[in-house]
Amino acid sequence: MNAHLVLKTVSKALIPLIALFALYVQFHGDFGPGGGFQAGVIMAAAVILYALVYGLQEAKRAVPPIVVRLGASLGALLFAGVGVVTLFLGGDFLDYDVLPGGQHAGIIAVELGVLLTVACVMVIIFYAFSGRARDISDEEW
Repeated sequence: MNAHLVLKTVSKALIPLIALFALYVQFHGDFGPGGGFQAGVIMAAAVILYALVYGLQEAKRAVPPIVVRLGASLGALLFAGVGVVTLFLGGDFLDYDVLPGGQHAGIIAVELGVLLTVACVMVIIFYAFSGRARDISDEEW
């Protein structure tokens, strides 16, 4: 019998709900408190919980480091890209009024970029710290 059966079963049920809550915070962010940063941290918490329960190598198979690095880059490009598009359309940087979808479309796009960047950077930091070898063996503690 697996010693962590309850932990794995509960986390299997919670991880999708955590990700769903992150999406709720993301898409509710333009109507109330919340948005991309908070949603990104919540989404990263789902990946970190997965890594803590199932192990770092299993988490890296589920969410490979290359995907995380690309996600962080694409998120920053999306954020900056919205600003550049508004410049080309004759407005100021991140002036959402000149966008075809107006304020709502601009905010959603920028917040999606923030979500992607924050979630991926948090996972990158977790992978970097958790992947380090221990300096002190368990017996020396």
